[in-house]
Amino acid sequence: MNCACCGKSQGDDHPLFNCTACYLVRYCGVECQKKHWKKHKRECKKRAAELRDEMLFKQPESTHLGDCPICMVPLPLHPKQCMTYACCSKFVCNGCIYDMEENAQKRKCPFCREALNDKDDGTKGINEQRMKRVEANDPVALIYEGSLQLNKGNYTEAFGYYTKVAERDGLGAAEAHYRLSNMYRKGHGVEKDEQKMNIHHLEFAAIGGHAFARSSLGAHEWKNGNKERAVKHWIIAATQGDDRSMEALSLAHKGGIVEEDVLSAVQRAHKAAVDETKTPGRNAAVKYFENILP
Repeated sequence: MNCACCGKSQGDDHPLFNCTACYLVRYCGVECQKKHWKKHKRECKKRAAELRDEMLFKQPESTHLGDCPICMVPLPLHPKQCMTYACCSKFVCNGCIYDMEENAQKRKCPFCREALNDKDDGTKGINEQRMKRVEANDPVALIYEGSLQLNKGNYTEAFGYYTKVAERDGLGAAEAHYRLSNMYRKGHGVEKDEQKMNIHHLEFAAIGGHAFARSSLGAHEWKNGNKERAVKHWIIAATQGDDRSMEALSLAHKGGIVEEDVLSAVQRAHKAAVDETKTPGRNAAVKYFENILP
């Protein structure tokens, strides 16, 4: 292996370093890389885009929500079908919450079993619990705090909380990127940017398994005339259980863009993904929570 700029060979005393954008060539160091950039630029950008697409259109192993920590069944995409607790920042499905309430354990967290606050000082106690998790840099608590600040119009604070989680590239990063994309799309506290930064964060969220972000990417590509890319995004999101993407594919089928056999295969995968999130407890919880939640 030789340096793409000066041609010097790699050796034990002379290591070469990959171009970290395309991984096609190696250099002695930054100086050689800068000298060779004009010749390498076009090839580099082309390959970098190909690598990005390979990552972007790879089917995620699961949604960004993962499994309920109690029953270990995938969490449903619908936000009202699970709940998070300030004491431990765990998302718990309504089925497990319903089971706790049926067993007369209403005043305990279903996951960590910590006693929930009484109604008299409930709000104060919950806020104290949440801020403890925020101080511990818990990603779920940070995102929740960011949402509270966003709703108050404190956009700078919200942006800071979301960015802190997104930069970690771990638990909660996909959701943080999705919320940052919305801030750029709406121009909340940042310069409105429906193209570069909005899409940048949507792509990171989609790679992390965020089905709603991927569905939005599909809509963006469709709007810009990139129908093949749009369909790819919708297929992945639909097979994660996203209803909106399934509807978009059905419309694309009516327009002659999606073949019948492809649509049928995606419909089966979509149903399987949705069915995977169902349990007897979650089914029983639907009517129960309809009566107590607005």
